[in-house]
Amino acid sequence: MDISACEHLLTERGTQQTAGTMGTPSGPPRRRCIPWNRLLLAVSLLTFWTPPTTAQLTTETVPPLAAEGSDVLLLAHNVANNPLGYAWYRGERVDNSQLIVSCRVATNLTIKGPAHSGREALYPNGTLLIQNVTQKDTGSYMLLVTKDDLQTERQTGQIHVHPVLPTPVITSNNSKPWEHKDTVVLTCGPETQNTSYMWWISNQSLPKSTRLKLSEDKRTLTVFSVTRKEKGPYVCETRNLVSISRSDPFTLDVLYPVARPSLQVSNTTVPEHEGPVVLTCLTDETGVSIRWLFKGQSLLLADRMTLSSDNSTLTIDPVSREDAGDYQCEVSNRGNSSRSGPLRLRVTWRENAQALSVGAITGIVIGVLLVLTLLAVLGCFIFLHRGNWPPASTSGRGPSGSSVSQASLPDARPPAPIYQELLHPDTVVYCNISHKADAGP
Repeated sequence: MDISACEHLLTERGTQQTAGTMGTPSGPPRRRCIPWNRLLLAVSLLTFWTPPTTAQLTTETVPPLAAEGSDVLLLAHNVANNPLGYAWYRGERVDNSQLIVSCRVATNLTIKGPAHSGREALYPNGTLLIQNVTQKDTGSYMLLVTKDDLQTERQTGQIHVHPVLPTPVITSNNSKPWEHKDTVVLTCGPETQNTSYMWWISNQSLPKSTRLKLSEDKRTLTVFSVTRKEKGPYVCETRNLVSISRSDPFTLDVLYPVARPSLQVSNTTVPEHEGPVVLTCLTDETGVSIRWLFKGQSLLLADRMTLSSDNSTLTIDPVSREDAGDYQCEVSNRGNSSRSGPLRLRVTWRENAQALSVGAITGIVIGVLLVLTLLAVLGCFIFLHRGNWPPASTSGRGPSGSSVSQASLPDARPPAPIYQELLHPDTVVYCNISHKADAGP
């Protein structure tokens, strides 16, 4: 079948359809038999006449959601063969003031436009690279392709840049709340746009509790009548489309009254130089510090004393009589402190009757010296006053009544001092004898 026959066949069928719509024919329509080969030829010709469908220009953003500081590609797809040039514009229309960069393919000449920031690069296939993007780069970008027939194609792409979230920080309105008394407000900062917030306590999601309340944006957490169970640690998490960040753990310093501790001792009465004696401070509190007191003052540790690592146990070995007295322990937290009642340690020792104390020995020595001094003074007194004593016979006369002169005494020497007699007992000492007693009135 030739082309005119196909046109005649189509025209005839169209006339019959038109007549059918105008009215009912007077007789039944005639059926014509059309050979299959003619019908196939007509379909083939109609198919040949259909013009081919060409692929349209498209752009693709990689990655579709960009983090601030990263690089972004605007890929060009289905670019016409042998294009004359490319041009990228900021926005959705051709505006020379918004030209970023253009390129002539034949000469590979690249021209930077007013909107070029120094971070853009154009590839030979029409792809645009933007390096180190910022949030200001968010928006529309248009690609203009000039084909070899001087016709143009244009397509628009989008860039979405989101900030990389900084590490959040938890702040509290009360750094030292009292248990069952104060309300604490925790805030996750800094505040950023298009950011969601999430809270964790002790590495678990927040439990359902009437004393825990989140703000509408979940950035603030309120803890009513805080207890030690809600001390934490708390962690807040921030999220946006390109990043996730978590804060450092934050623990509440919940203050509470400290219960009074008690003391326990292994033995309240200990002989001196024996031991050990172990004193233990008993308390149900946790997270408290312990210190020891002796006679109401802070205990000064001697070489014989040792403390456990948590200061709850005091060991004395051996025991000395200086250790006798009242002991106490004190537990404290950052809010307050409490002391135990006093516990008295008694130290016994044996007195030695045969042993003399230093004071007794000193007294004896002093007494002996006093006695010796008195004896020496008495001896001197006797020697010095011997000449004044009355003679045993008539003065100046011998046994026969004759006068005896001092010169007639054998080996007469001058009188010697009394200290020579004391120093030399064998020295012969003579004293002058007064003869006035022999003289008559």
